[in-house]
Amino acid sequence: MLRLTALIYIIAGGMLAGSCVIAALTLGRVDAASISIAALVGALAGLPLSWLVASKVNKVIRPA
Repeated sequence: MLRLTALIYIIAGGMLAGSCVIAALTLGRVDAASISIAALVGALAGLPLSWLVASKVNKVIRPA
C-alpha cells in the first residue's frame, strides 16, 4: 500500500501545494517566505490525504 500512497501523493501533493500557493498569491502574499510556507503546508496536507485515498482504493481492489 505504500507504493500506492506514494503514487497518489505525487498527484495530490503537487495539486495541494499549487492550490495553496495560488491562494497565498490571491491574498496578496507575494514574498518568498509566504509562498514557500504555503507550498510546504499544501505538500504536508497531501500526506494524510494520499494515505486516506490509498486505503479506500485498496479496499476496493482487495475486499476483506
